[in-house]
Amino acid sequence: MPTRHDIRNVAIVAHVDHGKTTIVDAMLKQAGAFAAHQQLDDRMMDSNDLEREKGITILAKNTAVKYHPKDGGAPITINIIDTPGHADFGGEVERGLSMVDAVVLLVDASEGPLPQTRFVLRKALQQRKPVILCINKTDRPDSRIDEVVNETYDLFLDLDADEDQIEFPIVYACGRDGIASLTKPEDGTVPQDSENLEPFFSTILEHVPAPAYDEEAPLQAHVTNLDADNFLGRIALLRVEQGELRKGQTVAWIKRDGTISNVRITELMMTEALTRKPAEVAGPGDICAVAGIPDIMIGETLADPENPIALPLITVDQPAISMTIGTNTSPLVGRGGTGKGAEAKSAVKDRKVTARQVKDRLDRELIGNVSLRVLETERPDAWEVQGRGELALAILVEQMRREGFELTIGKPQVVTKDVDGKVHEPVERLTVDVPEEHMGAVTQLMGVRKGRMDNMSNHGSGWVRMEFVVPSRGLIGFRTEFLTNTRGTGIAHSIHEGHEPWFGQLQTRNNGSLVADRAGAVTAFAMTNLQERGVLFTDPGTEVYEGMIVGENSRSDDMDVNITKEKKLTNMRSSSADSFEAIVPPRKLSLEQSLEFCRDDECVEVTPEAVRIRKVVLDQKERSRSASRAKNA
Repeated sequence: MPTRHDIRNVAIVAHVDHGKTTIVDAMLKQAGAFAAHQQLDDRMMDSNDLEREKGITILAKNTAVKYHPKDGGAPITINIIDTPGHADFGGEVERGLSMVDAVVLLVDASEGPLPQTRFVLRKALQQRKPVILCINKTDRPDSRIDEVVNETYDLFLDLDADEDQIEFPIVYACGRDGIASLTKPEDGTVPQDSENLEPFFSTILEHVPAPAYDEEAPLQAHVTNLDADNFLGRIALLRVEQGELRKGQTVAWIKRDGTISNVRITELMMTEALTRKPAEVAGPGDICAVAGIPDIMIGETLADPENPIALPLITVDQPAISMTIGTNTSPLVGRGGTGKGAEAKSAVKDRKVTARQVKDRLDRELIGNVSLRVLETERPDAWEVQGRGELALAILVEQMRREGFELTIGKPQVVTKDVDGKVHEPVERLTVDVPEEHMGAVTQLMGVRKGRMDNMSNHGSGWVRMEFVVPSRGLIGFRTEFLTNTRGTGIAHSIHEGHEPWFGQLQTRNNGSLVADRAGAVTAFAMTNLQERGVLFTDPGTEVYEGMIVGENSRSDDMDVNITKEKKLTNMRSSSADSFEAIVPPRKLSLEQSLEFCRDDECVEVTPEAVRIRKVVLDQKERSRSASRAKNA
């Protein structure tokens, strides 16, 4: 079969924070993608605000560099797909891999292969993609290059790689400095025999197969991603498998349900560096963007009208975690952060608080996010949203919050399934790196959560790596407690490992809640009296309502408290009038921490200004009656 030698398609896959986006930045700069006067940011591919804040890649993105070989040959286009390293965004990884012919597996020279490394590598090996191993961050003082290479070989054997796949080339790199070499450097040093990424580029050209095609085959192009433009409308990103795609051409659009309709390509664009530029034609192996098809979806095919042949739909793993997302039903709905003043009123003009707006937004998310499911519930203003993991769902809620939505979010639950008449729940493989002195605390923490230790290794550096198989339920609310018990030094990563029979009841949170028993503003006087009862979450002056959780009780049961109580003013001078007690600063919970903190009878109220935890039933008497009925039953 003929091949196109002027193009290579490669995906860069790795665990979170192993340096994918940094090395793509260096490739773009060294390939001359930018003019000398251009002001460049770090991590240029992380264009999303949330990606920059959290330091992780959430959406798979593609870029293209023109590489000029040293022998003076014709320039070669290298299409690079930067994929997320977190398993919660696995749908993005699967889509990215469907566009490429090989993968670069990036592994940190100190941390070695971690759970997400296993996840992304398993996906690549299942699709029979050749692999190039890149050992990144060789300049780390604690790097252990030989051991990491051996661990990677073990991982390939673990994942049943065949002989061709396990004979992978190895590149050693320091992505931050833009240097790569084929010669192993000393631990903790930058490669000395190179000044740039030239060895990395040449390895890609040598080991990434050029796209092959059949000259007689009709047009076939696979939609792998979607984007939007204010002028062009919906844009479909696709890879041309066979034939040619031209601007103005009429093509057959084969939908997910098998129906076919003829559409016209109004705009055709190709990626150069970080921008899309108009093009006239895209050939086999090209990754391009087309406009003019308003309802096109991921996984669909554009084909020859005379001979339409569909490509297989993109399949992704099933969701493991679900949460209920509904409209805000609290007494402070639509009232801004404090609910007071002209500023608050102007801030809530564009607030989105209706069920129709929430449903439309969730439907829009389904268009581009293939790993998400939205199901109806008994209530017309709430929907069950299922996703890969807690982080993926929290990111969706954070995006909606920033768009002006006010929501009520239920406690995350696991998605179970029946196997031979028995309930099975998702389990995760958790890898924990902790200093030796915290090993006992972590083992105890996992014992409560029904975790089963699979492996433990000590590198002799004072740190221990432990692997557990634990039910996904046990990891809801785990991270905050884990960081507290390890004094913030522990590192934990988990990945979906399949389903196992139901593990039984888990008691993950021992402390109850402090619940406000009336509406009003929090007073410093009330906080001073209550702080010995537990840890408070609110500042003085914050608006609260009945049923809102204002703190964590030091005991296991819930306690209704009056946090709006004011000091009685009299005209009698008190001997203690001038004595002041310091208020302990309240604990501020992020959105993820609030979701972790929730019990089954609690939920989270999310607005653009505030995140509040509340009881599902706000009325104190009604909650007491429900508890009595449950006890008697």
